[in-house]
Amino acid sequence: MDNVTVSAHIEPDTRFRVTPFADRAHPFVSLRIGGDSVEIALLAAPGTSETLRSLAAAAIEAAGALDAMTADVSGVSGRG
Repeated sequence: MDNVTVSAHIEPDTRFRVTPFADRAHPFVSLRIGGDSVEIALLAAPGTSETLRSLAAAAIEAAGALDAMTADVSGVSGRG
């Protein structure tokens, strides 16, 4: 990955779009993640499918961590 840092909040209405570009000389896939004011485009060339799978696995892990946080918060009763 090249040297760029991007920070954006994922919201419930975040959109995702995958577009393959099957150019014979330089094929790639564009994965766009966007909302109202921010869009991130990841361009994946041949040979990076395992990297995309690792990204997907990390996203699933992050979702599980959020689910666990939500479960922990809902299980705590208020005082007073």
